[in-house]
Amino acid sequence: MPKLIIDDREIEVPKGTKVIDAAEKLGIMIPRFCYHPALGSVGACRVCAVKFLEGRVKGIQMSCMIDAEDGMVVSTIDEEAVAFRKRVIELLMINHPHDCPVCDEGGHCLLQDLTVSGGHGLRFYKGNKKTHIDQDLGPLVQHEMNRCIKCYRCSRFYQEYCGYYDLGVMQIGSRVYYGRFRDGVLESPFAGNLSDVCPTGVYTDKPARYKGRRWDFERTPSVCIHCGLGCLTTASARYRAVVRQEAAFSETTNGHFICDRGRFGFYYASDSDRPRQAGIDGRQASLEAALESAKTKIDEIVERHGRKAVAWAGSPRNSLETMAALHQAGQGNSGTFVSLFPSERASKNAKAAVLRLNKNLGVSLKEIESADFILAVGADPVNEAPMLALAMRQAWRKGAFVAAIDPRPVNLPFEFQHLAVPQPALASATASLVKPLSAAKANEKLTELCSAIIDKGKDCPDFETALSEIRKRLEKANRPVIVCGTDIVDVCAINLAANAAELLSADKDAGLFYTLTGPNSFAAGLIENQKVSFETILAGIEGEEIKALILTETDPFVSFHDRKRLVSAFEKLELLVAIDYLDSEAAKKANIFLPSETVFEIGGVFVNQEGRARYFMPALKKGISIEQAGRGSHPPRVFDARPAGADLLPAWRMVSILGGAGEQVSTKGASEIVGSLRDKAPGLAGLPARNAIPREGHTVLSMPGETGTQGAVDNPDPIEDVPPGNRICVLTVENTFGTEELSSLSRCLQGLAKKASAVMHPETMESLGLVEGDRIAIGPEENAAVAPVVADKRTAPGTIVLPRLTGFQWRVFERSPAFVEKKAIRKVN
Repeated sequence: MPKLIIDDREIEVPKGTKVIDAAEKLGIMIPRFCYHPALGSVGACRVCAVKFLEGRVKGIQMSCMIDAEDGMVVSTIDEEAVAFRKRVIELLMINHPHDCPVCDEGGHCLLQDLTVSGGHGLRFYKGNKKTHIDQDLGPLVQHEMNRCIKCYRCSRFYQEYCGYYDLGVMQIGSRVYYGRFRDGVLESPFAGNLSDVCPTGVYTDKPARYKGRRWDFERTPSVCIHCGLGCLTTASARYRAVVRQEAAFSETTNGHFICDRGRFGFYYASDSDRPRQAGIDGRQASLEAALESAKTKIDEIVERHGRKAVAWAGSPRNSLETMAALHQAGQGNSGTFVSLFPSERASKNAKAAVLRLNKNLGVSLKEIESADFILAVGADPVNEAPMLALAMRQAWRKGAFVAAIDPRPVNLPFEFQHLAVPQPALASATASLVKPLSAAKANEKLTELCSAIIDKGKDCPDFETALSEIRKRLEKANRPVIVCGTDIVDVCAINLAANAAELLSADKDAGLFYTLTGPNSFAAGLIENQKVSFETILAGIEGEEIKALILTETDPFVSFHDRKRLVSAFEKLELLVAIDYLDSEAAKKANIFLPSETVFEIGGVFVNQEGRARYFMPALKKGISIEQAGRGSHPPRVFDARPAGADLLPAWRMVSILGGAGEQVSTKGASEIVGSLRDKAPGLAGLPARNAIPREGHTVLSMPGETGTQGAVDNPDPIEDVPPGNRICVLTVENTFGTEELSSLSRCLQGLAKKASAVMHPETMESLGLVEGDRIAIGPEENAAVAPVVADKRTAPGTIVLPRLTGFQWRVFERSPAFVEKKAIRKVN
């Protein structure tokens, strides 16, 4: 490791460390504009100049371009270096508009800081400034090109790091322009990071404009809960409303960036439509009265019908504290049904993934960037977990080979090998790539089905060649990673992905990475009783065994396929209680509605798909925002110690009260509630109090062979046959925007959601007598999914792909995948 001296202070750093980074380790911040740790060195801005006094390199040099070497003596305060930097900053400011008082970047502007620290405070240039016309880049990013200092950060991030090319640098000299060929919405789902990487105010957060300066905000470390990855963020709140969310650096997950769904998905927390008033039978009531009424009615039902007459339903968006309270409520009412998943299939898949993941196999999002081979099975990263796609791209940039086995037309921002395999054959296709796996399993069903796939694939050009190429690449790989989805796959594919990773780990540094469908699906999978699901509860209601249902931050009308059955079952209940912070349909139909606090107000623990528990810290004070309370004018002049709307309670506390634990439990702290889970989920035994959880998280995974970590390796669930010619496989899938429950409520993201369409292979269209643009109806006539047909050759034959968009009727199928008769697909006007 080279040793060098910077400003008379010695430091030893790893080989390959740039001088600018070595100085930062000493606490010496050398000015920089173009340099960014994630983007590397380019030497464009010239403000990181330092003087090399001794060593192989001499004189004024750019510290971001020189590797640290033994014997180097560097000065950042040499008069020549200081004068050089001062002159460069002056030249950069020649065409700048100096509009700091109205610039949204003011308060966290690197240009502002460096202009002052660099010693350039007086303006001498009297010529005309070069001006540019700004562009409309869509609802998320504001463009102010006149503030640009030509550092190239935006184009390098957008094109090189992310892999999208609709924004970049154009023209030359003083006419250099950063933008698009024409106005239009940015195509990248990571475009919001431009406001973070830009050191001036060229790109700013459009929805947060005019909300305040950075010093006005309450800035709090936070966690993204819009997919299962658990990226670190920083939430900015003002006047009891979240106004902005930015990426926070994480060594293990998201690095320096987040996706736009995570950045702009928080608006549900401060939305004017958010319900804050409790209700009893459609009439407004105080929260205290509604809680007391619900508790009394639950006690009466238990007294008359027994404890089994009460059921509790949660969801993967529950915090760990809420899940613990639900589990405790069910435990206290021996025999009570408790479900944390909206469907039996989601429960089984999450449970299977949790059981198969362990410390030897599991890899972090950041570790994926070091892989030299990535196989994605039934996973669509851009739509299901966007930052996973960005991590895979970094691996690809370093030379990794990436292959995807998926029936959908998967899009990734880099070159990869895609095998459009029918959904039922995902497991056996994976097995066929890892030859020892098939031999060890000796499963005739897999072999037979694999042959059927290859026979089908003969219609697709070079299918067998592609399969052989992927197998050869896998054999040569040293650090392969299996990425497996849990949304459209069966339990068999989940187990076989783990089997493949285990076999590869015998002689390779192999890893396993599951994508889960909710922010706390991993925790739910640890806790959930697999024998109970929402379908079990529904059957109990229909059989009149269950008389009361408490829905906790979940809306079955969003996730359950049979609306008619759902309405009919709810009408049989004596009591339906809804606890939520969303204005859901279930909340409207509830006998008693209890508004709850969001995690921005109360905080909570979430466990990401890797098994890493993180604490979501409270980001704002309780109560209705001043903007909403004043309705554009002065807030109400009420002499009260508490602001309006400050009487809400967290969901876990209300569940504890209703669950029969009484005031003793309801007054316990959140960490004590979580402690009740340790017997149920041994992986949580070492989880510290939530305030003590490290910023990078606490891993709850066990070593292989320990209790609760081993799944059904030898006997995976049977897989289905490839659908016969008279049936079509219908997949309902996630989109980046418009399908995730919380972010779909953000108005700035609603315009980015793609329109609903039925995507299928041209051969499938031909077999159904359809052409592109035809509108089709799928399912029962009275409740069909209607969408225009879109042709895509990357879709597996015999497959139709539908998005789970809000407002689109996709919940007509009992499960996804659903196998429907061809005659159930009708052309409509």
